[in-house]
Amino acid sequence: MFSPNFSQMDWSISWDESYLNAYKEVFRALCLIPILHYVIAFMVIWVVFLYNFLEFHFFQDFFSGFRGAPVALTFHPTSHIYHGVVSKCKILHGRYLATPWLSSPHFQTTFLNFFGNPPAFSYRRQLFHASDGGTIALDWLTSSDISRGAFEVNHTISNEDTTPLVVVIPGLTSDSTSSYIKHLAFGLAKHGWNVVVSNHRGLGGVSITSDCFYNAGWTEDARVVIDYLHHQYPKAPLFAIGTSIGANILVKYLGEDREKVPVAGAVAICSPWDLLIGDRFICRRLLQKLYDRALTIGLQGYAKLHEPCYSRLANWEGIKKSRSIRDFDNFATCFVGKFETVDTYYRRSTSTPYVLNVSVPLLCISALDDPVCTREAIPWDECRANKNIVLATIKHGGHLAFFEGITGSRLWWVRATDEFLGVLHSSSHMHKKKTEITEQKASIESSIDQGPYVNVGEDGMVAAVGSAHAGNKSVEHFTGLGSIQDKTVLGTEQTQQQTEAKSDVAGSGGEVSGECSSLQRIKCFDVIAASKRWLNHLLFRKNGKSVWLLVYIAIITSWPILGSALRIFSRKKLRNFSAATSHRR
Repeated sequence: MFSPNFSQMDWSISWDESYLNAYKEVFRALCLIPILHYVIAFMVIWVVFLYNFLEFHFFQDFFSGFRGAPVALTFHPTSHIYHGVVSKCKILHGRYLATPWLSSPHFQTTFLNFFGNPPAFSYRRQLFHASDGGTIALDWLTSSDISRGAFEVNHTISNEDTTPLVVVIPGLTSDSTSSYIKHLAFGLAKHGWNVVVSNHRGLGGVSITSDCFYNAGWTEDARVVIDYLHHQYPKAPLFAIGTSIGANILVKYLGEDREKVPVAGAVAICSPWDLLIGDRFICRRLLQKLYDRALTIGLQGYAKLHEPCYSRLANWEGIKKSRSIRDFDNFATCFVGKFETVDTYYRRSTSTPYVLNVSVPLLCISALDDPVCTREAIPWDECRANKNIVLATIKHGGHLAFFEGITGSRLWWVRATDEFLGVLHSSSHMHKKKTEITEQKASIESSIDQGPYVNVGEDGMVAAVGSAHAGNKSVEHFTGLGSIQDKTVLGTEQTQQQTEAKSDVAGSGGEVSGECSSLQRIKCFDVIAASKRWLNHLLFRKNGKSVWLLVYIAIITSWPILGSALRIFSRKKLRNFSAATSHRR
Protein backbone atom coordinates (compact mmCIF):
# COMPACT_ATOMS: atom_id res chain seq x y z
CA MET A 1 0.00 0.00 0.00
CA PHE A 2 3.03 2.28 0.31
CA SER A 3 4.34 1.64 -3.21
CA PRO A 4 2.50 4.56 -4.86
CA ASN A 5 4.17 7.00 -2.47
CA PHE A 6 7.59 5.63 -3.25
CA SER A 7 6.89 5.86 -6.97
CA GLN A 8 5.89 9.50 -6.64
CA MET A 9 9.05 10.27 -4.71
CA ASP A 10 11.17 8.59 -7.34
CA TRP A 11 9.39 10.55 -10.06
CA SER A 12 9.95 13.92 -8.34
CA ILE A 13 13.61 13.12 -7.78
CA SER A 14 14.08 12.23 -11.40
CA TRP A 15 12.26 15.42 -12.39
CA ASP A 16 14.57 17.57 -10.26
CA GLU A 17 17.60 15.83 -11.70
CA SER A 18 16.39 16.56 -15.21
CA TYR A 19 16.08 20.24 -14.30
CA LEU A 20 19.56 20.27 -12.87
CA ASN A 21 20.89 18.56 -15.94
CA ALA A 22 19.19 21.17 -18.15
CA TYR A 23 20.75 24.03 -16.14
CA LYS A 24 24.08 22.30 -16.33
CA GLU A 25 23.80 22.08 -20.07
CA VAL A 26 22.83 25.77 -20.31
CA PHE A 27 25.76 26.75 -18.10
CA ARG A 28 28.12 24.69 -20.23
CA ALA A 29 26.76 26.40 -23.36
CA LEU A 30 27.17 29.85 -21.76
CA CYS A 31 30.73 29.03 -20.88
CA LEU A 32 31.43 28.38 -24.50
CA ILE A 33 30.47 32.01 -25.38
CA PRO A 34 33.50 34.34 -25.45
CA ILE A 35 33.77 36.84 -22.61
CA LEU A 36 34.06 39.64 -25.14
CA HIS A 37 30.51 38.96 -26.23
CA TYR A 38 29.35 39.35 -22.66
CA VAL A 39 31.16 42.65 -22.39
CA ILE A 40 29.55 43.85 -25.59
CA ALA A 41 26.09 42.76 -24.44
CA PHE A 42 26.57 44.45 -21.08
CA MET A 43 27.67 47.65 -22.79
CA VAL A 44 24.67 47.57 -25.10
CA ILE A 45 22.29 47.14 -22.20
CA TRP A 46 24.05 49.91 -20.27
CA VAL A 47 23.90 52.27 -23.25
CA VAL A 48 20.20 51.60 -23.75
CA PHE A 49 19.60 52.24 -20.07
CA LEU A 50 21.57 55.49 -20.11
CA TYR A 51 19.96 56.58 -23.37
CA ASN A 52 16.55 56.42 -21.73
CA PHE A 53 17.68 57.50 -18.28
CA LEU A 54 19.43 60.63 -19.59
CA GLU A 55 16.64 61.30 -22.10
CA PHE A 56 18.81 61.28 -25.20
CA HIS A 57 17.11 62.09 -28.49
CA PHE A 58 19.96 61.58 -30.95
CA PHE A 59 18.27 58.75 -32.83
CA GLN A 60 15.05 60.72 -33.02
CA ASP A 61 16.99 63.56 -34.62
CA PHE A 62 18.82 61.11 -36.88
CA PHE A 63 15.68 59.41 -38.20
CA SER A 64 14.06 62.82 -38.75
CA GLY A 65 16.99 63.84 -40.94
CA PHE A 66 18.30 66.25 -38.29
CA ARG A 67 15.50 68.67 -39.14
CA GLY A 68 14.89 69.50 -35.50
CA ALA A 69 11.64 70.02 -33.65
CA PRO A 70 9.21 72.84 -34.48
CA VAL A 71 8.56 75.65 -32.02
CA ALA A 72 5.07 75.44 -30.53
CA LEU A 73 3.45 78.85 -29.97
CA THR A 74 0.59 79.45 -27.54
CA PHE A 75 -1.25 82.77 -27.72
CA HIS A 76 -4.66 84.43 -27.73
CA PRO A 77 -6.37 84.27 -31.16
CA THR A 78 -6.65 88.07 -31.27
CA SER A 79 -3.23 88.77 -29.75
CA HIS A 80 -1.74 91.90 -31.33
CA ILE A 81 1.67 90.83 -30.01
CA TYR A 82 1.55 87.66 -32.06
CA HIS A 83 0.07 89.15 -35.23
CA GLY A 84 2.15 92.34 -35.09
CA VAL A 85 5.46 91.04 -33.73
CA VAL A 86 5.91 87.27 -33.33
CA SER A 87 4.41 86.51 -36.74
CA LYS A 88 7.39 88.38 -38.24
CA CYS A 89 10.00 86.40 -36.25
CA LYS A 90 11.51 83.70 -38.46
CA ILE A 91 13.34 81.96 -35.65
CA LEU A 92 10.18 81.45 -33.59
CA HIS A 93 8.47 80.03 -36.67
CA GLY A 94 11.39 77.75 -37.49
CA ARG A 95 12.75 74.59 -35.92
CA TYR A 96 15.28 73.93 -33.20
CA LEU A 97 17.97 71.27 -33.63
CA ALA A 98 20.18 70.59 -30.65
CA THR A 99 23.91 70.08 -31.02
CA PRO A 100 24.21 66.34 -31.91
CA TRP A 101 26.75 65.50 -29.21
CA LEU A 102 24.61 67.37 -26.67
CA SER A 103 21.33 65.70 -27.58
CA SER A 104 20.24 65.32 -23.96
CA PRO A 105 18.73 67.93 -21.65
CA HIS A 106 21.07 66.81 -18.89
CA PHE A 107 24.15 66.99 -21.11
CA GLN A 108 23.10 70.46 -22.28
CA THR A 109 22.45 71.76 -18.78
CA THR A 110 25.67 70.29 -17.39
CA PHE A 111 27.77 71.54 -20.30
CA LEU A 112 26.32 75.04 -19.91
CA ASN A 113 27.28 75.24 -16.25
CA PHE A 114 30.77 73.74 -16.51
CA PHE A 115 31.87 74.93 -19.94
CA GLY A 116 29.34 76.98 -21.90
CA ASN A 117 31.76 78.48 -24.47
CA PRO A 118 31.12 82.06 -23.25
CA PRO A 119 32.48 85.00 -25.28
CA ALA A 120 35.38 86.96 -23.78
CA PHE A 121 34.72 90.56 -22.74
CA SER A 122 34.66 92.78 -19.66
CA TYR A 123 31.83 94.65 -17.98
CA ARG A 124 31.76 98.13 -16.53
CA ARG A 125 30.67 97.96 -12.88
CA GLN A 126 28.21 100.39 -11.32
CA LEU A 127 27.07 100.10 -7.70
CA PHE A 128 23.44 100.95 -7.09
CA HIS A 129 22.41 101.68 -3.51
CA ALA A 130 18.84 100.86 -2.53
CA SER A 131 16.83 102.89 -0.04
CA ASP A 132 17.19 100.19 2.65
CA GLY A 133 20.98 100.36 2.43
CA GLY A 134 21.40 97.35 0.18
CA THR A 135 23.92 97.32 -2.65
CA ILE A 136 23.19 96.00 -6.14
CA ALA A 137 25.91 95.51 -8.73
CA LEU A 138 24.96 96.72 -12.22
CA ASP A 139 27.31 95.39 -14.89
CA TRP A 140 27.23 97.26 -18.21
CA LEU A 141 28.10 96.18 -21.73
CA THR A 142 27.39 98.76 -24.41
CA SER A 143 27.12 98.39 -28.16
CA SER A 144 30.09 100.72 -28.65
CA ASP A 145 32.29 98.37 -26.63
CA ILE A 146 31.64 95.55 -29.10
CA SER A 147 31.61 97.61 -32.29
CA ARG A 148 34.99 99.16 -31.52
CA GLY A 149 36.56 95.76 -31.16
CA ALA A 150 38.05 96.53 -27.77
CA PHE A 151 36.50 94.38 -25.09
CA GLU A 152 37.65 96.79 -22.41
CA VAL A 153 34.62 98.66 -21.17
CA ASN A 154 35.37 102.25 -20.29
CA HIS A 155 32.59 104.03 -22.16
CA THR A 156 29.71 105.75 -20.44
CA ILE A 157 26.24 106.33 -21.82
CA SER A 158 24.79 109.79 -22.23
CA ASN A 159 21.49 110.58 -20.55
CA GLU A 160 20.19 111.62 -23.98
CA ASP A 161 21.13 108.31 -25.59
CA THR A 162 18.30 106.68 -27.57
CA THR A 163 19.93 103.27 -27.97
CA PRO A 164 17.61 100.51 -26.62
CA LEU A 165 18.56 99.39 -23.13
CA VAL A 166 18.08 95.82 -21.88
CA VAL A 167 17.99 94.87 -18.18
CA VAL A 168 18.91 91.25 -17.46
CA ILE A 169 17.84 89.50 -14.23
CA PRO A 170 19.91 86.31 -13.68
CA GLY A 171 18.80 83.02 -12.19
CA LEU A 172 19.37 81.42 -8.79
CA THR A 173 22.97 81.95 -7.58
CA SER A 174 23.89 83.23 -11.07
CA ASP A 175 25.49 86.57 -11.85
CA SER A 176 26.90 88.47 -14.81
CA THR A 177 29.82 86.05 -15.15
CA SER A 178 27.58 83.04 -15.82
CA SER A 179 28.05 81.53 -19.27
CA TYR A 180 24.49 82.00 -20.48
CA ILE A 181 24.39 85.61 -19.23
CA LYS A 182 27.57 86.40 -21.15
CA HIS A 183 26.11 84.77 -24.29
CA LEU A 184 23.01 86.93 -23.93
CA ALA A 185 24.82 90.20 -23.15
CA PHE A 186 27.31 89.76 -25.98
CA GLY A 187 24.62 88.84 -28.51
CA LEU A 188 22.48 91.87 -27.70
CA ALA A 189 25.42 94.29 -27.61
CA LYS A 190 26.70 92.93 -30.90
CA HIS A 191 23.40 93.88 -32.53
CA GLY A 192 23.55 97.47 -31.29
CA TRP A 193 21.85 97.33 -27.87
CA ASN A 194 23.10 98.44 -24.47
CA VAL A 195 22.92 95.76 -21.78
CA VAL A 196 22.98 96.03 -18.00
CA VAL A 197 22.98 92.93 -15.79
CA SER A 198 21.26 93.54 -12.46
CA ASN A 199 23.00 91.11 -10.12
CA HIS A 200 21.14 89.85 -7.09
CA ARG A 201 22.14 91.15 -3.70
CA GLY A 202 25.29 89.49 -2.42
CA LEU A 203 26.28 88.19 -5.86
CA GLY A 204 28.72 89.53 -8.41
CA GLY A 205 31.40 90.03 -5.76
CA VAL A 206 29.35 92.54 -3.74
CA SER A 207 28.84 92.24 0.00
CA ILE A 208 25.50 92.29 1.76
CA THR A 209 25.10 95.78 3.23
CA SER A 210 21.62 95.44 4.76
CA ASP A 211 19.43 92.82 6.39
CA CYS A 212 17.50 92.31 3.16
CA PHE A 213 18.30 89.33 0.91
CA TYR A 214 16.88 88.39 -2.46
CA ASN A 215 14.55 85.44 -2.97
CA ALA A 216 12.42 83.92 -5.74
CA GLY A 217 9.59 86.40 -5.21
CA TRP A 218 11.53 89.55 -4.27
CA THR A 219 10.54 92.08 -6.95
CA GLU A 220 11.55 95.29 -5.20
CA ASP A 221 15.13 95.25 -6.48
CA ALA A 222 13.98 94.79 -10.06
CA ARG A 223 11.46 97.58 -9.59
CA VAL A 224 13.89 100.18 -8.22
CA VAL A 225 16.61 99.34 -10.74
CA ILE A 226 14.24 99.55 -13.70
CA ASP A 227 12.75 102.82 -12.42
CA TYR A 228 16.25 104.23 -11.93
CA LEU A 229 17.32 103.30 -15.45
CA HIS A 230 14.10 104.70 -16.90
CA HIS A 231 14.62 108.07 -15.22
CA GLN A 232 18.35 108.11 -15.90
CA TYR A 233 17.93 107.35 -19.63
CA PRO A 234 14.41 108.57 -20.45
CA LYS A 235 14.88 108.55 -24.21
CA ALA A 236 16.13 104.95 -24.42
CA PRO A 237 13.47 102.24 -24.88
CA LEU A 238 13.77 99.92 -21.89
CA PHE A 239 13.41 96.14 -22.17
CA ALA A 240 13.79 93.39 -19.55
CA ILE A 241 14.90 89.75 -19.72
CA GLY A 242 14.61 87.27 -16.86
CA THR A 243 16.19 83.82 -16.72
CA SER A 244 15.07 80.94 -14.45
CA ILE A 245 14.32 82.45 -11.02
CA GLY A 246 14.96 85.85 -12.60
CA ALA A 247 12.14 85.10 -15.06
CA ASN A 248 9.81 84.30 -12.16
CA ILE A 249 10.76 87.62 -10.52
CA LEU A 250 10.27 89.51 -13.78
CA VAL A 251 6.82 88.06 -14.54
CA LYS A 252 5.70 88.66 -10.96
CA TYR A 253 6.91 92.27 -11.13
CA LEU A 254 5.13 92.87 -14.45
CA GLY A 255 1.91 91.45 -13.02
CA GLU A 256 2.16 93.45 -9.82
CA ASP A 257 2.69 96.85 -11.45
CA ARG A 258 0.59 96.20 -14.59
CA GLU A 259 0.39 99.32 -16.78
CA LYS A 260 2.69 101.34 -14.52
CA VAL A 261 5.88 99.54 -15.53
CA PRO A 262 8.25 101.58 -17.74
CA VAL A 263 9.26 98.46 -19.66
CA ALA A 264 8.54 98.45 -23.40
CA GLY A 265 8.81 94.66 -23.73
CA ALA A 266 10.06 91.62 -21.83
CA VAL A 267 11.25 88.04 -22.26
CA ALA A 268 11.07 85.23 -19.67
CA ILE A 269 13.41 82.26 -20.24
CA CYS A 270 12.84 78.89 -18.49
CA SER A 271 10.73 80.27 -15.67
CA PRO A 272 9.75 77.84 -12.86
CA TRP A 273 6.29 79.49 -12.83
CA ASP A 274 4.83 77.55 -9.86
CA LEU A 275 7.33 77.02 -7.04
CA LEU A 276 5.17 74.48 -5.22
CA ILE A 277 4.99 72.24 -8.29
CA GLY A 278 8.69 72.77 -8.87
CA ASP A 279 9.47 71.76 -5.29
CA ARG A 280 7.59 68.49 -5.71
CA PHE A 281 9.20 67.83 -9.09
CA ILE A 282 12.83 68.41 -8.14
CA CYS A 283 12.77 65.70 -5.45
CA ARG A 284 10.81 63.14 -7.48
CA ARG A 285 13.47 61.23 -9.44
CA LEU A 286 17.13 60.45 -8.91
CA LEU A 287 18.38 62.92 -11.53
CA GLN A 288 16.22 65.72 -10.19
CA LYS A 289 17.56 65.01 -6.71
CA LEU A 290 21.07 65.48 -8.08
CA TYR A 291 20.07 68.89 -9.43
CA ASP A 292 18.44 69.69 -6.12
CA ARG A 293 21.63 68.81 -4.29
CA ALA A 294 23.81 70.80 -6.71
CA LEU A 295 21.65 73.91 -6.35
CA THR A 296 21.67 73.51 -2.57
CA ILE A 297 25.47 73.45 -2.56
CA GLY A 298 25.39 76.68 -4.58
CA LEU A 299 23.04 78.29 -2.05
CA GLN A 300 25.22 77.14 0.83
CA GLY A 301 28.22 78.71 -0.90
CA TYR A 302 26.25 81.94 -1.22
CA ALA A 303 25.37 81.81 2.46
CA LYS A 304 29.01 81.10 3.36
CA LEU A 305 30.04 84.34 1.65
CA HIS A 306 27.70 86.23 3.95
CA GLU A 307 27.97 84.08 7.06
CA PRO A 308 27.92 87.00 9.56
CA CYS A 309 24.49 88.10 8.31
CA TYR A 310 23.01 84.62 8.00
CA SER A 311 24.31 83.49 11.38
CA ARG A 312 22.64 86.53 12.94
CA LEU A 313 19.35 86.44 11.03
CA ALA A 314 18.82 82.73 10.25
CA ASN A 315 19.54 79.23 11.52
CA TRP A 316 23.17 78.80 10.54
CA GLU A 317 23.47 75.22 11.80
CA GLY A 318 20.41 74.26 9.78
CA ILE A 319 21.87 75.96 6.69
CA LYS A 320 25.07 73.95 6.96
CA LYS A 321 23.12 70.69 7.30
CA SER A 322 20.71 71.42 4.43
CA ARG A 323 20.51 68.67 1.81
CA SER A 324 17.87 70.22 -0.46
CA ILE A 325 16.60 73.60 -1.60
CA ARG A 326 13.59 73.11 0.64
CA ASP A 327 15.86 72.63 3.66
CA PHE A 328 17.78 75.80 2.81
CA ASP A 329 14.57 77.79 2.38
CA ASN A 330 13.33 76.43 5.69
CA PHE A 331 16.44 77.45 7.64
CA ALA A 332 17.40 80.60 5.71
CA THR A 333 14.78 82.16 3.42
CA CYS A 334 11.85 81.78 5.81
CA PHE A 335 13.84 83.38 8.64
CA VAL A 336 15.16 86.30 6.60
CA GLY A 337 11.97 86.88 4.59
CA LYS A 338 9.63 86.40 7.58
CA PHE A 339 7.63 83.57 5.98
CA GLU A 340 5.65 81.26 8.28
CA THR A 341 6.43 78.06 6.35
CA VAL A 342 8.28 77.00 3.22
CA ASP A 343 5.02 76.34 1.39
CA THR A 344 3.84 79.85 2.33
CA TYR A 345 7.01 81.26 0.80
CA TYR A 346 6.49 79.23 -2.39
CA ARG A 347 2.84 80.26 -2.71
CA ARG A 348 3.57 83.96 -2.24
CA SER A 349 6.55 83.91 -4.61
CA THR A 350 4.89 82.02 -7.46
CA SER A 351 4.44 84.13 -10.59
CA THR A 352 1.56 82.16 -12.15
CA PRO A 353 -1.23 84.16 -10.42
CA TYR A 354 0.21 87.35 -11.94
CA VAL A 355 0.32 86.17 -15.56
CA LEU A 356 -3.15 87.46 -16.40
CA ASN A 357 -2.20 90.94 -15.13
CA VAL A 358 0.81 91.40 -17.42
CA SER A 359 0.23 94.38 -19.73
CA VAL A 360 3.66 94.39 -21.40
CA PRO A 361 4.50 92.47 -24.59
CA LEU A 362 6.00 89.30 -23.10
CA LEU A 363 7.66 86.36 -24.83
CA CYS A 364 8.03 83.23 -22.68
CA ILE A 365 10.39 80.44 -23.77
CA SER A 366 10.47 77.03 -22.08
CA ALA A 367 11.84 73.59 -22.93
CA LEU A 368 9.55 70.65 -22.39
CA ASP A 369 12.50 68.50 -21.26
CA ASP A 370 13.79 71.06 -18.75
CA PRO A 371 15.28 68.96 -15.92
CA VAL A 372 14.94 71.76 -13.34
CA CYS A 373 11.70 73.60 -14.20
CA THR A 374 9.03 71.06 -15.08
CA ARG A 375 6.56 71.46 -17.92
CA GLU A 376 3.81 70.64 -15.42
CA ALA A 377 4.08 74.16 -14.00
CA ILE A 378 3.72 76.02 -17.31
CA PRO A 379 0.51 78.14 -17.16
CA TRP A 380 -0.80 77.28 -20.63
CA ASP A 381 -4.33 78.61 -20.11
CA GLU A 382 -3.22 81.84 -18.45
CA CYS A 383 -0.78 82.60 -21.27
CA ARG A 384 -3.45 81.83 -23.85
CA ALA A 385 -5.93 84.14 -22.11
CA ASN A 386 -3.57 87.16 -22.01
CA LYS A 387 -3.31 89.01 -25.32
CA ASN A 388 0.09 90.45 -24.36
CA ILE A 389 1.81 87.09 -23.93
CA VAL A 390 3.17 84.59 -26.44
CA LEU A 391 4.43 81.29 -25.04
CA ALA A 392 7.04 79.41 -27.09
CA THR A 393 7.71 75.82 -26.05
CA ILE A 394 10.43 73.63 -27.55
CA LYS A 395 10.59 69.86 -27.26
CA HIS A 396 14.29 69.86 -26.34
CA GLY A 397 16.75 72.34 -24.92
CA GLY A 398 17.40 71.61 -21.26
CA HIS A 399 17.55 74.38 -18.68
CA LEU A 400 18.78 77.69 -20.16
CA ALA A 401 20.91 75.79 -22.70
CA PHE A 402 19.41 75.29 -26.19
CA PHE A 403 22.84 74.74 -27.76
CA GLU A 404 22.87 74.61 -31.55
CA GLY A 405 25.43 74.02 -34.27
CA ILE A 406 28.12 71.37 -34.54
CA THR A 407 30.45 73.19 -32.17
CA GLY A 408 27.75 74.17 -29.69
CA SER A 409 28.93 77.77 -29.68
CA ARG A 410 25.47 79.39 -29.89
CA LEU A 411 22.34 79.40 -27.76
CA TRP A 412 19.09 79.26 -29.69
CA TRP A 413 17.08 81.26 -27.15
CA VAL A 414 19.58 84.14 -27.33
CA ARG A 415 18.97 84.46 -31.08
CA ALA A 416 15.19 84.17 -30.60
CA THR A 417 15.21 86.82 -27.88
CA ASP A 418 17.31 89.21 -29.95
CA GLU A 419 15.00 88.84 -32.95
CA PHE A 420 11.83 89.29 -30.91
CA LEU A 421 13.05 92.45 -29.20
CA GLY A 422 14.33 93.83 -32.50
CA VAL A 423 10.98 93.35 -34.23
CA LEU A 424 9.13 94.70 -31.20
CA HIS A 425 11.35 97.79 -31.10
CA SER A 426 10.64 98.58 -34.75
CA SER A 427 6.89 98.09 -34.33
CA SER A 428 4.13 100.17 -32.78
CA HIS A 429 3.37 97.58 -30.10
CA MET A 430 5.91 98.63 -27.52
CA HIS A 431 4.35 99.23 -24.13
CA LYS A 432 4.19 102.76 -22.80
CA LYS A 433 3.93 103.47 -19.12
CA LYS A 434 0.43 104.56 -18.17
CA THR A 435 1.67 107.72 -16.49
CA GLU A 436 3.66 108.57 -19.62
CA ILE A 437 0.53 108.38 -21.75
CA THR A 438 -1.24 110.64 -19.24
CA GLU A 439 1.69 113.04 -19.31
CA GLN A 440 1.63 113.16 -23.11
CA LYS A 441 -2.04 114.07 -23.08
CA ALA A 442 -1.48 116.54 -20.28
CA SER A 443 1.44 118.11 -22.14
CA ILE A 444 -0.92 118.97 -25.00
CA GLU A 445 -3.33 120.59 -22.58
CA SER A 446 -0.60 122.36 -20.62
CA SER A 447 1.02 123.59 -23.82
CA ILE A 448 -2.20 125.49 -24.46
CA ASP A 449 -1.88 127.11 -21.04
CA GLN A 450 1.79 127.88 -21.59
CA GLY A 451 1.35 129.70 -24.84
CA PRO A 452 3.29 129.92 -26.90
CA TYR A 453 3.52 133.31 -25.20
CA VAL A 454 4.95 136.14 -27.23
CA ASN A 455 6.58 139.38 -26.24
CA VAL A 456 6.66 142.53 -28.37
CA GLY A 457 9.84 144.51 -27.86
CA GLU A 458 10.33 148.22 -28.20
CA ASP A 459 11.89 147.67 -31.61
CA GLY A 460 8.77 145.93 -32.82
CA MET A 461 10.35 142.41 -32.85
CA VAL A 462 8.20 139.49 -31.73
CA ALA A 463 9.92 136.96 -29.42
CA ALA A 464 8.51 133.72 -27.95
CA VAL A 465 8.72 133.29 -24.20
CA GLY A 466 9.93 129.79 -23.10
CA SER A 467 7.25 127.25 -23.72
CA ALA A 468 9.61 124.26 -23.34
CA HIS A 469 9.30 121.97 -20.36
CA ALA A 470 11.03 119.00 -18.85
CA GLY A 471 9.96 115.76 -20.44
CA ASN A 472 9.54 113.63 -17.30
CA LYS A 473 7.80 116.12 -15.02
CA SER A 474 4.35 115.44 -13.67
CA VAL A 475 1.18 117.16 -14.80
CA GLU A 476 1.26 119.38 -11.71
CA HIS A 477 4.75 120.56 -12.65
CA PHE A 478 3.53 121.42 -16.12
CA THR A 479 0.68 123.47 -14.77
CA GLY A 480 2.86 125.30 -12.31
CA LEU A 481 5.38 126.14 -14.99
CA GLY A 482 2.65 127.47 -17.24
CA SER A 483 1.21 129.77 -14.57
CA ILE A 484 4.64 131.22 -13.76
CA GLN A 485 5.31 131.95 -17.41
CA ASP A 486 1.87 133.49 -17.76
CA LYS A 487 2.58 135.93 -14.93
CA THR A 488 5.96 136.80 -16.40
CA VAL A 489 4.54 137.62 -19.81
CA LEU A 490 1.64 139.62 -18.43
CA GLY A 491 4.05 141.64 -16.32
CA THR A 492 6.18 142.33 -19.38
CA GLU A 493 3.14 143.45 -21.35
CA GLN A 494 2.03 145.77 -18.56
CA THR A 495 5.49 147.33 -18.34
CA GLN A 496 5.52 147.88 -22.08
CA GLN A 497 2.09 149.47 -21.89
CA GLN A 498 3.22 151.95 -19.26
CA THR A 499 6.44 152.78 -21.14
CA GLU A 500 4.60 153.31 -24.42
CA ALA A 501 1.95 155.41 -22.69
CA LYS A 502 4.57 157.76 -21.23
CA SER A 503 6.37 158.13 -24.55
CA ASP A 504 3.10 158.90 -26.35
CA VAL A 505 2.17 161.59 -23.86
CA ALA A 506 5.54 163.26 -24.15
CA GLY A 507 5.50 163.11 -27.94
CA SER A 508 2.00 164.60 -28.42
CA GLY A 509 2.59 167.51 -26.12
CA GLY A 510 -0.98 167.38 -24.75
CA GLU A 511 -2.85 165.61 -21.98
CA VAL A 512 -5.91 164.91 -24.12
CA SER A 513 -4.06 162.94 -26.77
CA GLY A 514 -2.05 160.99 -24.12
CA GLU A 515 -5.19 160.01 -22.25
CA CYS A 516 -7.01 159.01 -25.43
CA SER A 517 -4.00 156.95 -26.56
CA SER A 518 -3.74 155.20 -23.20
CA LEU A 519 -7.44 154.41 -23.17
CA GLN A 520 -7.25 153.07 -26.72
CA ARG A 521 -4.32 150.80 -25.89
CA ILE A 522 -6.01 149.55 -22.76
CA LYS A 523 -9.12 148.70 -24.76
CA CYS A 524 -6.94 146.94 -27.33
CA PHE A 525 -5.28 144.76 -24.71
CA ASP A 526 -8.62 144.13 -23.06
CA VAL A 527 -9.85 142.76 -26.37
CA ILE A 528 -6.75 140.54 -26.63
CA ALA A 529 -7.17 139.25 -23.07
CA ALA A 530 -10.87 138.58 -23.63
CA SER A 531 -10.07 136.74 -26.84
CA LYS A 532 -7.48 134.65 -25.03
CA ARG A 533 -9.95 133.68 -22.31
CA TRP A 534 -12.62 132.79 -24.86
CA LEU A 535 -10.26 130.69 -26.96
CA ASN A 536 -8.83 128.98 -23.88
CA HIS A 537 -12.32 128.04 -22.75
CA LEU A 538 -13.20 126.80 -26.21
CA LEU A 539 -9.96 124.87 -26.67
CA PHE A 540 -10.15 123.13 -23.32
CA ARG A 541 -13.48 121.75 -24.44
CA LYS A 542 -12.11 120.76 -27.86
CA ASN A 543 -8.54 119.80 -26.96
CA GLY A 544 -8.91 116.43 -28.59
CA LYS A 545 -8.52 118.02 -32.02
CA SER A 546 -5.15 119.36 -33.00
CA VAL A 547 -6.66 121.85 -35.45
CA TRP A 548 -7.88 123.99 -32.54
CA LEU A 549 -4.36 124.09 -31.15
CA LEU A 550 -3.01 125.29 -34.49
CA VAL A 551 -5.73 127.92 -34.80
CA TYR A 552 -5.05 129.11 -31.29
CA ILE A 553 -1.29 129.35 -31.88
CA ALA A 554 -1.86 131.25 -35.12
CA ILE A 555 -4.25 133.75 -33.53
CA ILE A 556 -2.23 134.33 -30.36
CA THR A 557 0.99 134.69 -32.35
CA SER A 558 -0.53 137.17 -34.78
CA TRP A 559 -2.43 139.25 -32.21
CA PRO A 560 0.58 141.30 -31.00
CA ILE A 561 1.53 142.14 -34.58
CA LEU A 562 -2.03 143.15 -35.38
CA GLY A 563 -2.16 145.03 -32.08
CA SER A 564 1.03 146.93 -32.93
CA ALA A 565 -0.35 147.85 -36.33
CA LEU A 566 -3.62 148.86 -34.72
CA ARG A 567 -1.80 151.06 -32.19
CA ILE A 568 0.24 152.78 -34.93
CA PHE A 569 -2.91 153.39 -36.93
CA SER A 570 -4.79 154.67 -33.88
CA ARG A 571 -1.88 157.01 -32.99
CA LYS A 572 -2.02 158.65 -36.40
CA LYS A 573 -5.78 159.04 -36.16
CA LEU A 574 -5.56 160.45 -32.68
CA ARG A 575 -2.80 162.87 -33.68
CA ASN A 576 -4.81 164.06 -36.65
CA PHE A 577 -7.84 164.40 -34.39
CA SER A 578 -5.88 166.35 -31.74
CA ALA A 579 -4.27 168.58 -34.44
CA ALA A 580 -7.66 169.35 -35.92
CA THR A 581 -9.07 170.11 -32.49
CA SER A 582 -6.21 172.48 -31.62
CA HIS A 583 -6.51 174.17 -35.04
CA ARG A 584 -10.18 174.79 -34.47
CA ARG A 585 -9.39 176.29 -31.13
